[in-house]
Amino acid sequence: MDVASIIGIAVGMGCILVSIVITPGARVGMFVDYPSMFIVGGGTFAAMLMSFPFRDLATLGRVMKAAFFQKLPPESKLIADFRRYADIARRDGILALEKVTGEIRDPFLLSGMQAAIDGMDPEMIQNLMRSEMDYMAARHERGVQILKKIGAYGPAFGMVGTLIGLVIMLANLKDPEAIGPSMAVAIITTFYGAMVAYMFALPLADKLTFRNSEEMFVRELMARGLASIQSGDSPRVVEQKLKVLLPPRLRERLAAGK
Repeated sequence: MDVASIIGIAVGMGCILVSIVITPGARVGMFVDYPSMFIVGGGTFAAMLMSFPFRDLATLGRVMKAAFFQKLPPESKLIADFRRYADIARRDGILALEKVTGEIRDPFLLSGMQAAIDGMDPEMIQNLMRSEMDYMAARHERGVQILKKIGAYGPAFGMVGTLIGLVIMLANLKDPEAIGPSMAVAIITTFYGAMVAYMFALPLADKLTFRNSEEMFVRELMARGLASIQSGDSPRVVEQKLKVLLPPRLRERLAAGK
């Protein structure tokens, strides 16, 4: 679980709630307005249905899960594993890697390893792995675009709600009892739209972009490691080829055995 995202949401919501509670004359109940929720929530959902195919919107749950629960193997463990795989392949032949496939949990690496064991052409394996990486990146980009559009449409429908509230208020200036609820709709919809965008959708879009870069880097390590093993490189050479891809900070940690 991504603790930073959980903490970020909790701190953001907490600061807003505390600021409401400590403000004289303010109550949390003042910020609960169902017409405003319908305008922002329903309007944003309708706009999303017009912007994206329903099959893409149906994946939003999995997209959100990736932002909070993505689990990738540490680079140090991955490099150590490939050194071990290279040692087995160099000593006993690449067919001997069959005995390690049971411990591989990553479908991307498992499919590439199995193709190598089955004797598929190395260039074809690399092409297949690159194609899979491109597909992953495109899938992640769709999720990012959905969240960015939610971040754009939420404040827009907040403004629509503000205009609706102002129209109702101006039409009922002679009725003092109608002015208060109308002003609530006018102002709180803007608040809801801003919350949807800046507390939820846009930060998660940025987190997914970062997660995508992390996953693509790990996939690149896997693809290059498998290519090095198929080339018959020694375990030390495989390790060095993968270490070159790491930033200096990670290389230092790996050299220190952390």
